Amino acid sequence: MDINTSRFGNITVNDDKLFEFVIPIVGFDELSRFVLLEHSDDSMFKWLQSVENSMLAFPVVSCANLSMDYVIDLPDKAVELLKIESVDDLLVLNIASIPSSDPNSATINLLAPLIFNVKNKLAGQIILSGSGYEVNCPIFSKGDIA
Repeated sequence: MDINTSRFGNITVNDDKLFEFVIPIVGFDELSRFVLLEHSDDSMFKWLQSVENSMLAFPVVSCANLSMDYVIDLPDKAVELLKIESVDDLLVLNIASIPSSDPNSATINLLAPLIFNVKNKLAGQIILSGSGYEVNCPIFSKGDIA
């Protein structure tokens, strides 16, 4: 499938790389098809590119790459909608906010992770109500370089 994007130009993506968001991303209920793209070989970040809106791509990162202690408990409804059978089928990513003026002040949304079932290509954004996680958690400590 060919996708025209504002950030990456025209790209070709295999259909098996597409994820169907059965639980929409907050504020983007009308968009359901996304693809994960590598930022670069040496980057911890990826891009979640909308197939339906060429202008929309979210920078995403795994907390595992940040050495964060991040444990989530998925609601039963999410497990059902994403048809999760095994934790081994899951990929958990968080949307990052990276200011161009100061990349070292980048934050990630720990309160609403993106859950990907890599086995069946279903995905969704889950809000972890009552978890105590932040929407704007700093990625880098003072002195770190992005």
